[in-house]
Amino acid sequence: MQSTQRKICSAASLALAMSALFSPTLLAAKDFPRNSSGKLKIYFVDVEGGQSTLFVTPAGQSLLIDTGWPGNNYRDADRIAAVAKQAGLAKIDYVLLTHYHIDHAGGVPQLVDRIPVGAFIDHGPNRELDHGPTDYGYAAYQKVLAGGKSRRILARPGDVLPIQGITAIVISADGDLIAGALPGAGQANPFCAASDVRPADQTENARSLGVEIAYGKLKILDLGDLTWDKEMQLMCPANKLGRVDVLVVSHHGWLQSSSPALVDAIHARVAVMDNGAKKGGSVPTFETLAKAPGLQTLWQLHYSDEGATAHNTDSKYIANPQGTGDGPSDEGHYIELVAAHDGSFEVLNSRTGYRQKYPAP
Repeated sequence: MQSTQRKICSAASLALAMSALFSPTLLAAKDFPRNSSGKLKIYFVDVEGGQSTLFVTPAGQSLLIDTGWPGNNYRDADRIAAVAKQAGLAKIDYVLLTHYHIDHAGGVPQLVDRIPVGAFIDHGPNRELDHGPTDYGYAAYQKVLAGGKSRRILARPGDVLPIQGITAIVISADGDLIAGALPGAGQANPFCAASDVRPADQTENARSLGVEIAYGKLKILDLGDLTWDKEMQLMCPANKLGRVDVLVVSHHGWLQSSSPALVDAIHARVAVMDNGAKKGGSVPTFETLAKAPGLQTLWQLHYSDEGATAHNTDSKYIANPQGTGDGPSDEGHYIELVAAHDGSFEVLNSRTGYRQKYPAP
């Protein structure tokens, strides 16, 4: 296995990176060898209640957050590879593993069988020694690294990941959080009072490698399965994140995450829930999102059986409708978000072709 590498910017370079990203001269035509649209493309791949989100930057680089499940006759790896091919990719430059639960990291061996990966980014060793699926998934990941075809990058809070065309800041990793507020954030958070205090989570979820990704004026927050207790540490008493435009709903919309202290404070315009039919989409989370200040639309990868008619979003915002999911032959429709540098974006339901545009703020 190649030695762990940390070719990432320190927290001290964050302000410089952010100012450069907001410069209109940063992205010249020569920087777009593959993504000729000049826009950031994000594909929320259906991995049946796991996570796999592919970013393709205007600079032509790619970042995949998580790999979905193992097994299922290569179902998840094939879906990821198909979306990557549609995006014009012959390889994935970076794969970020939020944590080692099998619905997030279990698909690594099958993924590398389908498409080359330049580097993996993770939070360090597995801390959840369950002698079961988590240990199994981590061991399989280590075997892939030992093959020497991909680099490994260890990420820490405050790091800026080396991905051209976007600024990806590490918010959380291995149970640690950013020490100070991001630029423009740090205000007192009035929504802390509406969030109850919960015991510390002892699983890999609380160690999730979470990132905020900025492209021009657009900000996207993906904290993996970061749990309620960690959200409270991150957001209370001061909001360290400020506002974002797009929230990837934590933990597939399960009630162990998505405190009002986080969801209400960030004022996201759009939320995307990577739930399955029978995994994620808890009623309390739907209720929190329904009241979230500024939220215009909730998009879902699946209709949630638990959420039922009363809580699921409108059907035009659901990629895979009621009665689909959990099988290897499920069609696996995805959601695509295409963003411009001015902060405007549009979201596509690949099942129906329905698109909705969101203007620059």
